[in-house]
Amino acid sequence: MSRFGYLLSLAGKSAWNRKNTLVLVMFSIALSTTLLIGLERVRTQLRESFIQTVSGTDLVIGARGSDLQLLLYAIFHLGGATNNMGWDSVRRLAAKNDVAWAVPISLGDSHRGFPVVATTSDFFARYRYQRDKDLRFTEGAPFDGLFDVVLGSGVAKKTGYVLGEKLTLSHGSGKSGLTEHADKPFAATGLLAPTGTPVDNSLFISLEAMEAIHLDWQGGAPIPGFHVQAEQAAKFDLTPKSVTALLVGLKNRARVFAVQREINNYKEEALMGVMPGVALDQLWAMLNTGEAALMLISALVTATGLAGLVSVILAGLGERRRELAILRSAGASPGDILTLLVLEGLWLMLAGVLCGLALLCVLIAGLGPILAESYGLGLRLSPPESGEWLLLGGIVAVGFLASLIPAWRAYRLSLADGLSVSV
Repeated sequence: MSRFGYLLSLAGKSAWNRKNTLVLVMFSIALSTTLLIGLERVRTQLRESFIQTVSGTDLVIGARGSDLQLLLYAIFHLGGATNNMGWDSVRRLAAKNDVAWAVPISLGDSHRGFPVVATTSDFFARYRYQRDKDLRFTEGAPFDGLFDVVLGSGVAKKTGYVLGEKLTLSHGSGKSGLTEHADKPFAATGLLAPTGTPVDNSLFISLEAMEAIHLDWQGGAPIPGFHVQAEQAAKFDLTPKSVTALLVGLKNRARVFAVQREINNYKEEALMGVMPGVALDQLWAMLNTGEAALMLISALVTATGLAGLVSVILAGLGERRRELAILRSAGASPGDILTLLVLEGLWLMLAGVLCGLALLCVLIAGLGPILAESYGLGLRLSPPESGEWLLLGGIVAVGFLASLIPAWRAYRLSLADGLSVSV
């Protein structure tokens, strides 16, 4: 065995003999690693998840207001819309020469806390996620009848619904205190495959169905003395009067800025066109300060763990001076003593970092499905990415530098000083 290999083995055995003390330091380093790498993983993967949710959609069109608010409500079903856009505008915009396809969506109702999305059957053919993946049905097919409903995978899993299941929708969003459209039940005709997007936690009906369940409603409440039976609903004109937003794909993406200007200057109605990527950049810009603050806090926690490492090793030097002196008398050079202390610190750092990564994997495995089901935001188990490798390397490098402090102290202990310690 080489001299370095011998010192490496000796450092590991020495650390193991003091495991009761060092395990607390290792636990502190593990928590620091979990926090630092976990924040980086959440930041990068949630950003990627948001971006990939709207793949293939060039513009999201809606009533004029906040770009970010429209995108978050129309795509991620977060927040609320300030206003709707008229159906006449939907038809005119969909007929423009630059538009390859247009899919209207209408939001507002829910079922047991899950949002209900009223749209056309084209939604299932045009929607893309994770760049080029399309929606697939595990069972059934898109809605065809007036009171058909398609369930996202998260809805089906949480509720236990199967094909043919009867269910009623609620007016408004939320989980309690809502009025149900109990007189117009729906039947589940399709179950979607998991996507890791808000689609999983949504129910899909036709635009005509959304109109049908509100035929006898006005101003957000049932009309007193007026009731339309489910079987009578099809006899009415169910053309939507307005929708929440219009998802648009262009024939030529190079024309996106020109089409956006046309929409923003649309004279018939106050509308705006939102490019999903640009709006998401605004979101990240808003969150940058918070991200930086969280990373700073995690860095301080890591520094605290490293300070504990230095403190424990320094505190133990007084008890180990005779041990180090015996090593010197047995032929160990001052450089060997320095190397031994540095290697002990690195052993402890590496053990703490590995435990921290293991803890992070456990947390992602446990919390990832919950985040995906509740918010449509996916965290996946994967090897460390480039940014995470840099952080891990930084932790180990700083740990190496920190271990030099007690190592240098031990280096300066003379043989006579070590032998003179009383017992």
